Amino acid sequence: MTQSAPENLLADASEPSTTEAGGCGGHCSCGDNAEVAPELDARQIPPAIRHASIIGALSAVRPGGTMVLIAPHAPVPLLEQLEAAEPGVWTSTIAQSGPEEWRVRLTRSA
Repeated sequence: MTQSAPENLLADASEPSTTEAGGCGGHCSCGDNAEVAPELDARQIPPAIRHASIIGALSAVRPGGTMVLIAPHAPVPLLEQLEAAEPGVWTSTIAQSGPEEWRVRLTRSA
């Protein structure tokens, strides 16, 4: 059995509505704030599910959007997997290159 939220739940919110702000307008933590790219620290994800988890998170990035991946090593195998699955969709920029922490900006083409 599922329960639905009260109809006025969002109407009573003190933040601007999503329709007025265009998405959330950066008023929450959903990642729709164009000024700040969300970060995913892959070092905290067990290796057995790491790539699947990262790819799942990337599926939420809108065209033109960016996510910063923090990895324990150069994410070459992941980048190759992304290119094979979605050719030409992602561009990557190394913001920090190791040795213990790699930061890669992944941007979805518009």
